[in-house]
Amino acid sequence: MKLLIQIAIVFGICLLGEGISMLIPIPVPASVVSMVLLFLCLLFGWLREEHIRDKADFLLKNMAFFFIPAGVSILEHFDTIKGIILPFLFICFFTTILTFAATAGTVALVSRWMNRGEKYE
Repeated sequence: MKLLIQIAIVFGICLLGEGISMLIPIPVPASVVSMVLLFLCLLFGWLREEHIRDKADFLLKNMAFFFIPAGVSILEHFDTIKGIILPFLFICFFTTILTFAATAGTVALVSRWMNRGEKYE
């Protein structure tokens, strides 16, 4: 029952994100709106980590499974991208490196920010 409640919370936030995405005048993906909503709920304490921990752990452990449809879609449209395969692979490689760098920078920044608070205690 606990997992069903966590799923309902996450899907409810996603549904709210879909609604907000349709209402705002600029095109913002509903998934981005939902992630911002989830962040704000956690930041302001409206939602605690324990409320979604099991669901989040399940999604993180099975993340690779969720990329299968994207890979199959690329293979289905291979004729379309065949002529631009080298730029496509370059973009994939470059954005992967960029994502790694952004993640590492964010982790370093948050780590410094958290350690700064320990100095004052």
